[in-house]
Parts: sequence; structure tokens; C-alpha cells
Amino acid sequence: MSISTARQRLLEYLGLSLLLGMAAAIAMLIFLGWLTDEVLEGDARRFDDATRDAVHSIASPAMTTFAHGLSFIGSTLFLTIATAVVIVIFALRKWGREARLFALTMIGASLLNITLKLAFKRARPVPFFDLTAPSSYSFPSGHSLASCCFFAGLAAILSGRVKSKRARMLIWIAASIMFLLIGLSRIYLGVHYTTDVIAGFTAALIWIIFVRFVELQLARRRQRKAELKL
Repeated sequence: MSISTARQRLLEYLGLSLLLGMAAAIAMLIFLGWLTDEVLEGDARRFDDATRDAVHSIASPAMTTFAHGLSFIGSTLFLTIATAVVIVIFALRKWGREARLFALTMIGASLLNITLKLAFKRARPVPFFDLTAPSSYSFPSGHSLASCCFFAGLAAILSGRVKSKRARMLIWIAASIMFLLIGLSRIYLGVHYTTDVIAGFTAALIWIIFVRFVELQLARRRQRKAELKL
């Protein structure tokens, strides 16, 4: 394969990735808008109550301990420390672009979470297990949003560095299991409605796709500049 053919294929891949990413982001924006409307009008309350009760019905001391552990992994304290560690590791490995990208993803996730909570101001449900409800608003779930950005963002970066399809698949499966379990733990503990968690995941994926979209645009621009120099 010639160099020009390889570059043409790269540009075609970038173009297709941009198109698919944009379509996915638009679809999720529409879904998030619909979900928000259902929540604000109170139409989601029956679904929230039914799913919260269903999750709570499997409660046990061991499950509660496990849920507390998962919830801590999704906390601001843990994810802030973990993000700093990941960025330092990336920097030591000379992965400067990845370090900046990951930092941007997590900073944006924090700002997005604060903005959405203040915009909708949904009151917290009454927690289970005699827990005290957090002082922040309920919609969306910050644990779900931040953990999804952390694990999915990390998976996107690591899978891009791995050649094995099996390894890439395992990375994405592990990342998905982690943030899904963290979201489920918030429902189990009763500190969030189910729709809070779904909204958190949706907002996180929209943000990740947006960051990826910008990254691909920059990569496409760099590729075109490189061609012009030849």
C-alpha cells in the first residue's frame, strides 16, 4: 500500500468516525431531552419507584457492603485521586496528548455535572439503610456521570494503544461493568432515582463523544497540513 493510499484511507476513517460520532451524540441528546422532560413532569416517578424497590428487594449485608465500596470508587475523592494518578502515569510514559485529553474529559465531566444539577434542582429520594442524603441535587447522578467518563475515557485511550482485538474488547467490558455497577450501587443505596443514573450515563457519553469529535477534527486537520507540506 502506498503512502498516499494509506493517508486517504486514514482521512476516510476519520470522516466516518466523525459522522457516526455526530449521529450518536444527536441521538443521545434527543434521549436526554426526552428523559429530562419525563422527570420534570413527574411521569418517570412510577418507573423510578418500581426499579428502586426491585433493586432494594435483593438487599443483604454483603450486598450493602459491596455497594458502599462501589459508591466510594465513584466518589469525587476517589476519582480525583485516580485521575491525577492516571495523568502522571501517562506523562511518565510520554503520552502527553492522552494525558491532556483525559484531564479535559474529567474536568469537563465535573463542570457538566454541576451545571446540570443546578439547572434541574431535583430533590433527592429518601435513602435506604438509614443513610443521610447527600446535600447536592439528585439529577443527574454525579457518581454515574463521573465514573462513566473516567472508565470509558480510560478504556478509549488504552484500547487505542492495544493491537489485540480480544484485549480491546476485555478493556471495554471491564470499564462498562465498573461504571454500570457504580450506577447500580447508587440506586441500591437509595440516594438516587434510576432516571438520575440513566441521565448521568447519557450525559457522560455525550461529553465523551464531543471530546472525541474535537480530537478527530484536530487529527484530520493535522493530516491535511502534513499532506500540504509534501
